[in-house]
Amino acid sequence: MKTVNVAIIGHKFMGKAHSNAWANINKFFDAPLKPVLKVACGRDEKGTREFADTWGWQDVETDWRKVVERKDVDIIDISTPTDLHAEIAVAAAQAGKQIFCEKPVAVSYAQARQMYEAAEKAGVVHYLNHNYRRVPAISYAKKLIEEGKLGRIYHWRGAYLQDWIMDPGFPLTWHLQKKHAGAGPHFDLGSHSVDLARYLVGDIAEVTAMTSRFIEKRPLPGAGAGTFSAGAAGKESGEVTVEDAAFMVARFEKGALGSFETSRFAGGRKNFNTFEIYGSKGSIAFNLERLNELQYLSLEDDGDQQGFRTIMVTNATHPYVGAWWPPGHIIGYEHEFHHAVLDFLKAVDGKGKVEPNLLDGMREMQVLEAALQSAETGRAVKVSDVK
Repeated sequence: MKTVNVAIIGHKFMGKAHSNAWANINKFFDAPLKPVLKVACGRDEKGTREFADTWGWQDVETDWRKVVERKDVDIIDISTPTDLHAEIAVAAAQAGKQIFCEKPVAVSYAQARQMYEAAEKAGVVHYLNHNYRRVPAISYAKKLIEEGKLGRIYHWRGAYLQDWIMDPGFPLTWHLQKKHAGAGPHFDLGSHSVDLARYLVGDIAEVTAMTSRFIEKRPLPGAGAGTFSAGAAGKESGEVTVEDAAFMVARFEKGALGSFETSRFAGGRKNFNTFEIYGSKGSIAFNLERLNELQYLSLEDDGDQQGFRTIMVTNATHPYVGAWWPPGHIIGYEHEFHHAVLDFLKAVDGKGKVEPNLLDGMREMQVLEAALQSAETGRAVKVSDVK
C-alpha cells in the first residue's frame, strides 16, 4: 500500500486524538493510503518525546519551521493553540504540504482568509477538523435533510455548554487570552455549532449577539500550566481577555431563524453539544452526550402516534458504522477522528474534496466576527459586511 508521511505539530489533547486516528485508520477502514507517523513537534522537548514514544511517532522536533521544510513529510497536522494556525498553515501550503488543521481555524477572519488563499494557490488538500460532522448520527441527520424528511427548515436551536473554568482558581491558560485564542467559547465552542448549522441548514446572513465575562482576573499558571486543572495555578494573577459566555441569534440565507448559546459557566455541563432543527415536515434533535442516538419526528407519517422517536445510529447501513462493531455496540468520541482521517486520505489520494476545509473556516469566522461586532455595537450585523 502507498504510504504518506505525517507530521503533527502540537501534542496535548488534540495531539492524542489525532495520533490515535492516524495510527489505527488502516486497521478498521479500507483507506487508500497508509499514514506513517514521521515526526511530532512541540516546544517542550521532553514532553514531546514522551508523547512520540507513547503514540509511535518516529522523530521529535521543537521547531515547527524545520518540520514544514522536511522533504520526507507529506502532511502537516496542526494541533497547536489557535494563534499559531495561520503561520503554520501558510508555510505548509507554500512548502506543498497537505494540511489537516484543528479548529477554530484562526483568531480572525483575516487570518482564515490568508490560510485559505495560500492553500488554494498552492493547490494542496486542506481540511478543517470539525470532527462532529462525522458523528454517524449527524451524518445521518444530513441524509434525512437531503431526502426532504424535514421539508422547509424553519428553526435551528443550538447550544454548546461546558463548566470547566467556573472555579475562580482555574489558571489563566491560553484559552482565556485573546491574543492566543481570539475569543472564548464563542470561537472555541461556537465554531463547532456554526459549522454544524452551516452543514445542516445553510449559510448565515445576519447575526445579533451579546457576550459576558464573569471572572475578570485569574491566577497565572504555575507548574503544569496548560492543563485543565485549577491546581496548576500560581499566586500572581492576570487579566482574562475573552468572554465567558456568548449568545447569538441568526437569520439564515434561506430564511430560517437560529439561536446559538456557548458558555464555559454552565454548571454540570461537561461537553453538552446539542441542536434541534424544526421543519415543515419533521424535526430532529441531537445531543453529543448521547452520541449514538438521533431524535426524529415526522409530521406526515405518525398520525395520532406523533412524537419523537430515538434512532440508534449503529447499523452497518449508517454512515461509517459498518467498519466498527455489530449493531447496538456503540462508538465514541475518538471514532470521529478516524472518520475525518479516512475522508482526508481519500482527498489526498485524489478521490474528491474533503469538507469542511479552509474555505468553510473562513466563512465560519465571518459569522463569528460579525457576532462579536454585534455584541460591541448592540446592532445586527450582516455577515457579508465582515471583510
